[in-house]
Amino acid sequence: MIRIVFMGTPEFAVASLEKIISEGFCVVGVVTAPDKPAGRGLLLREPPVKTAAKKHGLPVWQPENLKDPSFLSQLQALNADVFVVVAFRMLPEAVWKMPPKGTFNLHASLLPQYRGAAPIHWAVINGEKETGVTTFFISHDIDTGNIIFQEKVPIADDDTAGTLHDKLMHVGAALVCKTLRAIEAGNCPSVPQSQIFSGPLRPAPKLFRENCRIDWQQECQKIHHLVRGLNPFPGAWTELITATGEKYTVKLFDTLPASLPSSGNKAGTIVPGPQKELMVATGTTFLQILSLQMEGRKKLSAEEFLRGFHHIENAVFQ
Repeated sequence: MIRIVFMGTPEFAVASLEKIISEGFCVVGVVTAPDKPAGRGLLLREPPVKTAAKKHGLPVWQPENLKDPSFLSQLQALNADVFVVVAFRMLPEAVWKMPPKGTFNLHASLLPQYRGAAPIHWAVINGEKETGVTTFFISHDIDTGNIIFQEKVPIADDDTAGTLHDKLMHVGAALVCKTLRAIEAGNCPSVPQSQIFSGPLRPAPKLFRENCRIDWQQECQKIHHLVRGLNPFPGAWTELITATGEKYTVKLFDTLPASLPSSGNKAGTIVPGPQKELMVATGTTFLQILSLQMEGRKKLSAEEFLRGFHHIENAVFQ
């Protein structure tokens, strides 16, 4: 039976660790991120993978520096055959080259498409109808190693980054185990990414505040996809400016494209719908806002927002 070291940090990785354990594989150690301060009290909070590992009595390492000689020595002493990486940080060569059967990663896209830190978000933002998960052997450049297996997953019209995350998390866990079985049997594929796809590539760079801001000049469907792709985190945002010049930062979470053209209305103009819906002019048609959150306040439905916010007349989004 092959010996496995698992490396991961967030909830997305927990599903893979749990699946590996439930299928009877031998996990000899878990590597995850250090505990971090969280919440108002800034109390140390352990990463989800650490919590799961402790539940199963697995030894856990939380190195600040993956090149630390002491850590590398302890990792080598585990005599693992393979390292499994799911939603972890970049590994130095001294780590990923260590196990004799290699180190493989689970990536939440159909590589080589959507290489990068936020593949789930960008697939939805770009209006894709399909994505998937990929296992691949780690090499020098991020997300470029030889592909082992892939599994396609359709993206529904009402999927958000959150719902797609959960779908890919479970499909990915099964693919990790399929990969381990192939490695154990000695018949694991290893296909260069250039043989999989050679057309234009879409990247999945890290999300920052500015690329989460809504540009109301864009077409309605594009804004709708942006909102879906950033829901529930980090959230697409805009500024609400009242007739008296007050400014509020607002995040949008659920929207619905309307068929009514917005011609004659400046982009960002708020126009009440026939049933007092919250409608906003875009570069094409109106976009209906279904839920939103003002900075420092709780998330509200549009109806709740309109009942409680009394400065909506002549206000605009910008």
